[in-house]
Formats: sequence, structure tokens, C-alpha cells
Amino acid sequence: MMIRPTSQRLSHPLIKRVKSVNLGRAQVAFIQTQAHLPHSQSQSCESKVQSRQSPSIESSRYALTHRWSSNSLRLFSSSTSHRAETVKVPQMAESISEGTLKQWLKKTGDHVKADEEVATIETDKIDVSVNAPKSGTITETLANEEDTVTVGQDLFKLEPGEEPEGSSSSSKSDVPSGAKDEGEAKKLAEQTDKKPQVKADAAEPEQASQKPSSHDQKKEAQPSRPEPQLTETKQPVGRKDYGEKSSESKSEAEKANPLDRTERKVKMNRMRVRISERLKQSQNTAAALTTFNEIDMSSLMEMRKLYKDDILKQKGVKLGFMSAFAKASCLALKEIPGANASIEGPGAGEQIVYRDYVDLSVAVATPKGLVTPVVRNAESLSFVEIEEEIARLGVKARDNKLSLEDMAGGTFTISNGGVFGSLYGTPIINLPQSAVLGMHTIKDTPVVRNGQIVIRPIMIVALTYDHRILDGREAVTFLVRVKQYIEDPRKMLLA
Repeated sequence: MMIRPTSQRLSHPLIKRVKSVNLGRAQVAFIQTQAHLPHSQSQSCESKVQSRQSPSIESSRYALTHRWSSNSLRLFSSSTSHRAETVKVPQMAESISEGTLKQWLKKTGDHVKADEEVATIETDKIDVSVNAPKSGTITETLANEEDTVTVGQDLFKLEPGEEPEGSSSSSKSDVPSGAKDEGEAKKLAEQTDKKPQVKADAAEPEQASQKPSSHDQKKEAQPSRPEPQLTETKQPVGRKDYGEKSSESKSEAEKANPLDRTERKVKMNRMRVRISERLKQSQNTAAALTTFNEIDMSSLMEMRKLYKDDILKQKGVKLGFMSAFAKASCLALKEIPGANASIEGPGAGEQIVYRDYVDLSVAVATPKGLVTPVVRNAESLSFVEIEEEIARLGVKARDNKLSLEDMAGGTFTISNGGVFGSLYGTPIINLPQSAVLGMHTIKDTPVVRNGQIVIRPIMIVALTYDHRILDGREAVTFLVRVKQYIEDPRKMLLA
């Protein structure tokens, strides 16, 4: 890399002062970055630069870079700057053409490795990670957070190359004396920012740095009086007092105005917007109707009590009620295939598609909204296998790591509002599906058995179905079959 001296004035947010120092035939810009070099040290460094008579470029570079932070700007150009490549918004899915840039995980000047995550794009279904195609340094970002970006749009510029060797060690050696690492350098910089409070430092004229070098040498030979240092504490006294006063004044203000009413506006994320559109589309399209029934959970709860510890020990999964309802629904769907069907085609060309497999959508609540990951071929899975798959998908959903493949193509949905305490509910059909089963909380209820009033754990279940495909007889029959399988789980082994 060729080194070229220059006297051109640079523009950078870190630069506080730019001066030209005559070093014989070479003009070299002296840059003071206030965030890394204290005022007193900058004067000393400038004096040393002026005192050098050698016009060599190497001595000039040494004078400028000696004891500087690795983040300080250097006026030497590289011929590799033209190699920066533009990275575009990647393909996200066939049905997704745009998204919202939610977060930059890296900033301009950061070095990234190949496949390292650089940004996150939020879509109406999932969050998409944008990774670096190769190792290099980010030279420019071409979009801001919360901007709408489309597939193929320029996103950022990357200059390929490996991270310079010894960059971490050089940064440690370049920090001001008294700082052993970058963390201490930052602390020292913070202390330096606060030093204008000391009158002795603030009163020093700017022209002091332009005195003859011999005077500087004499001044350096004299014992310098120790400068007042700000002692770093975990909680500065001034800040603590200020925080206490502000909290006290805030509490007093709240007491003085207990009836103040506030509100806040939050932009809907893309997933929330998509959920709204889909649910409204379902209400406007399907001829939705809901039928209810009661299920005595005594037998299933007894079976779960007997085997849950063994299954947890052998398989490492907790046996819940969802797997039993999933298995019962798969068996009932064989008898009532209309509940596992969908309508395709426009207008008079519409046709009903019946399926001999069950891709079971399981509703999962996440901080961003409701998602429905799919258990594939649920009809061929056992209780434990269904429970394992539901647990796996639930973890991915809560960690925001679901892929489009995890949520595409469901044929029937189960929603369990009982985990939140729901007693009754009418779930909305997840188009293009034709039905959705709603589970609710279990409640001890007085019921009549053999002419006697007894207390039983009862769950109310609801089936919302599309009357365009299913008639009332079929819908009620389906729900009754689920009731029979749950109240006597042994029947599922004989089905």
C-alpha cells in the first residue's frame, strides 16, 4: 500500500481540530480527536511533531501515529477503496417482496466475517437475517432503520478483506499512557471530557502549542504538578443526588396530578398488520359457524398422571393435553374429511380439495402476535411424537426463529386458549382451511352421572367451521367424535 502525504482538510464527526504542521517539504495534517487524546497531551504531541526536522515520510508518520488511539484518522490512502461491493436485500420467500429494516447489528467501519449477521428485516410472517456474503469491512449503509426495503434493493457496501493482523494489539499500544486496554482508554477519555471543570487546564491558551521547541523541552524537564483527577466510582455523588431529586420530584408530581391521563401511539408491526388482514378476510369470505360441546377430562387426566413421569424420563418431554386432542382430531378427520378440506379456484370454477393427510397447525402466542407452525403428517405420529414436535415448534416460535416452511400449508388448526384461562371462545378459521378446534380451560363442574350429581373436570370445546363445505351434521359429528376419544383414550388405540 503506497503512503501519500497530504494537506487536504478532512471532514469527520470525530475531528475537533485540524492543523497543518510544516515538516520540511511535506505537509502533514495534525488531527486531534478529543475522544481519545487529552488537550495537554495533544499540545505535547504537536510540539514534538514541530521539533522534528527530518522531512522523511516515515518520521512524519511515526510522529502522528505515536500513542494515538487506533480509532484516530490517518491521512494515508489505500488503493483498495474501489473494491467495495454492494450487498442487496436477499430473497426472503416466494410470497414476500418487501419488509421493514428493523435493526442494524453492525455499523459503518465494522469488520464482519462471512455469514455473520449484519441486519434484521421484519416481514409479515417472519424476521429475516441479512448476512455478510464474505469477510470484509462495512464502508456504507444505504438504508435506515424502519425503512421499507424491497428484494434486490441496495442495502450496504462491503469492502472484502480479512481483519488486519495485530489490530487489537496495535490499538492497545496506541492508547494514552495510563490506559491498559480500550475499556480503560474510554474511561480516561470520559475523565478528560470532564477536565474543563478544572480552571488551570481551561485557562491554558491555544497558542501554547506554538512555542519554540527549546522552551517546550525546558518545560518538560521541570516537574509537572499533578493534575486533578476525577475518581471513578460506581455511582457518582452528583449523579446520585440528581437521580434522587428527580425521582422525588416525579413522585411528587404524580401525587399532585393523580388523574392525569396519558396515551401513546405505536406503529403496528408487519406481522400484526398481516394478522389483521387475514382475520378480516376470513370473516368476509367464510360462512363461519361455531358449535360447542362439553368434555369430561377425568380419564385423560388419569392417564396423564400415570405416564407423564415415565415419558419425561424416557423421552425428555412433558406429556400435555394438546397431543391427545391432536390425535383425536386426526382420527375424527378421517371420518369427516370435509373438516380437512379447502376451497380453491375463483367463482364458478371453485372446487373442494380433500386431503388424506393432516398437516396440523398449532396456534402459538408470541410477543409479536399469533403464529401457527405446522406439525407435518400428524396422522402418522404417536402421542409422544406429536408432543415432541409441538414443543420444538413452540420454542422456535417464542425465540422468533420460525421459518416460512414451519408455517406453510396447514390443513386443520387447534387453538388452546385454556392456557390463558379462557372458558368459552369462538376461534376464527385460518383460511383456506375449513375448520378450527378451540380448547379452553378445565373447570370442576357439577354434572349428572348415573342419576347422581358429581363433580367432574369439564372442558368446553368449540369447532368453528366453514358452512360452504361442512353442514351442521358433519360439524357436530366431528366434535362428538373428539369428545368420545378424549373421554375414553383407549378408543384411540382401536380406531
